[in-house]
Amino acid sequence: METCLFDAIIVGGSYAGLSAALQLGRARRRILVIDEGLRRNRFAATSHGFLGQDGRAPNAIADDAREQLLRYPTVEWLNDRAEQACGSQDDFTITTAGGGSFSARRLLLALGVTDDLPDVAGLQERWGRSVFHCPYCHGFELDQGEIGVIASSHHSMHQALLLPDWGKTTLVLNGCFEPDEEQREQLDERGVTIEPGKIDRIEKNADLHLEDGRVLNFAGLFVLPQPRIAVPLANQLGCELEDALYPFIKTGFTQETSVPGVFACGDAARAAGSVAVAVGDGNVAGAALHQSLVFRKPEKRDQVAT
Repeated sequence: METCLFDAIIVGGSYAGLSAALQLGRARRRILVIDEGLRRNRFAATSHGFLGQDGRAPNAIADDAREQLLRYPTVEWLNDRAEQACGSQDDFTITTAGGGSFSARRLLLALGVTDDLPDVAGLQERWGRSVFHCPYCHGFELDQGEIGVIASSHHSMHQALLLPDWGKTTLVLNGCFEPDEEQREQLDERGVTIEPGKIDRIEKNADLHLEDGRVLNFAGLFVLPQPRIAVPLANQLGCELEDALYPFIKTGFTQETSVPGVFACGDAARAAGSVAVAVGDGNVAGAALHQSLVFRKPEKRDQVAT
């Protein structure tokens, strides 16, 4: 790959990064997308709720988007893991696991997150198949069957109160959470059954085997994972974080971070998301990044190779 100063480097080539890259490619800006190929929803067979793409395989959506993006002549793609980030506006450097070093006037962090799951035997291998975290993405396909919510913290109340619109719901406390009187009243109003037992393992599609020997059969299970930003580039650059359900990169309405010239979008830049939301975030971030190149006086002379 030719050594040059890119207009922008986008770290992360999933839905948010692809969407941002598309705006910049269409603006004829020279950009580099660095992606290690680990989309958050790679465990799911289908994606739902994205207008015009409902029910498609997640990899098919991403593959089509990448093919369309790479038709733009100023876009370059690198399959690698970005490991180090440093510099300031108009002079950022990204170093990759493969030993590459790349410079850009702007950075866009579409880093994604990694979901840390509760330590329940059988959960990991069913993640995205019969165990989910987003009812809007996967609730309808359970066809109003019985739904189990595995508590992982007090935030599991949110899932338990939402899910009765998709099926009869049971909140399995699993020793992680004890609802207070007011919360129990809220669950009762929504028709949610409280199961105080602890889980030994999950078998078949979504059968919960409890430690006391009982087996609870469900059409599907929901659990809140503990997400973490996939790579520490934001910390290395000094980007301010916010903490809601998990720490995420703080951005303004243009998706710019607290560090001038660094933008962020997707699941690493909000406390919740979906394919549709990630695409929207990326669209805003890509356009805003382009305009920052146009309307801000650069600190250094533009050295982009021609």
